[in-house]
Amino acid sequence: MLYPTSRPQDAALREAVSGRVVLVTGASHGIGKVTAAKFAAAGAVVIMVARSAVELDAAADDITAAGGIAHTYSTDLTDMEAVDALARDILATHGRVDVVINNAGRSIRRSIDESYDRFHDFTRTIDINYLGPVRLLLALLPAMRERGRGHIVNISTWGLRMPPAPRWAAYGASKAAFDQWLRTVATEVAADGVTTTSIYMPLVHTRMSAPTDFGSMPGLTAAEAADLVCHAVVAKPVEISPWWSGPLQAWTDLTRGPMQRLMARSIRFT
Repeated sequence: MLYPTSRPQDAALREAVSGRVVLVTGASHGIGKVTAAKFAAAGAVVIMVARSAVELDAAADDITAAGGIAHTYSTDLTDMEAVDALARDILATHGRVDVVINNAGRSIRRSIDESYDRFHDFTRTIDINYLGPVRLLLALLPAMRERGRGHIVNISTWGLRMPPAPRWAAYGASKAAFDQWLRTVATEVAADGVTTTSIYMPLVHTRMSAPTDFGSMPGLTAAEAADLVCHAVVAKPVEISPWWSGPLQAWTDLTRGPMQRLMARSIRFT
């Protein structure tokens, strides 16, 4: 009810991605791994990007064993020179990228009291959640625009559709930065046939969320989250978010002072 899932028909997904080159970052586990497998099963040529070569190769082996096509690129997206080399290699080898799934990310939940000597938390989240994907898309967008076709899906967080919550400063700021960047760029590339979708994803029970206190809270499975990504590629909506997020965001803007005071009090319980 809070976040209904949406799974496209197999035929619709196959029509959308069969023969297309789909790049998935963070593809070695969780949402990215399941998403890559779903696209490959639908006939896409999947480009899988992640840091861990061992996990990445294992995920790709599962795809090829099932009859799919997957190519792996072990890359640290916080290394900007490596990102440039990645884009050059992919374009030289495959000729194009039709769809980019920006899924790789890093989540940090820490209060400001615990952050005074941890500036690296902010550089880490900015590098992987903002600068890395920007660098990658700066290298891929020219070819997409020249071909007159391309789709970018950003896995964002529903936290951006709600009042800022305590302890999420590093993560929220980095996700908001890329969200704003992509929404702005979307207005400039639409005329060239490049579309974008922002998915404001709720809690997803994956390896990244496992060490947190949210294990017992309601959330999506990686497969349910991957279904949302597939829906984004088929339907190409501008955004996918909870049905209640629009009214809540409007109410938050109208009552910013009271909402901020409410969140300030909530830190005692988070």
